Amino acid sequence: MGSTFEIVGRGLVKGRGQGPLLITREPISFYGGVDPETGRIKEKGHELYGFTVSNAILVFPYGKGSTVGSYVLLRLAKRGKAPAGIVNILSEPIVVVGCMLGGIPLMDNPEPNPIELKKSIDGLEAQITIEGKMGSLRVISNV
Repeated sequence: MGSTFEIVGRGLVKGRGQGPLLITREPISFYGGVDPETGRIKEKGHELYGFTVSNAILVFPYGKGSTVGSYVLLRLAKRGKAPAGIVNILSEPIVVVGCMLGGIPLMDNPEPNPIELKKSIDGLEAQITIEGKMGSLRVISNV
């Protein structure tokens, strides 16, 4: 029998998304760190190097890098390669604007911190839903 838990935070960009969780303890630069054609993390040495952000609920502490990162998020959205949603510990303007432009649900200040729960969440057979406006990340486990 499954179980449900909810992570709540500050809703920043409205929208609803579903997908697998992709969690990293490292910040992400969308400009130069993510391939805008494929959605793959291409920053050498990054914990998620080679993984795709496409259709995943991407959890990372904060963004870094150039303001062009906002347009990379928009480009990903236009190509159907954007994350299904983003959860940050603290969102900064580059990520907020990119999510607004691309219609990507966004929340930050999550409690409990999903990055700290990474070991218990990784590989979990679950349905994950983000409600950006509500600041809610719901995990419904299938086991």
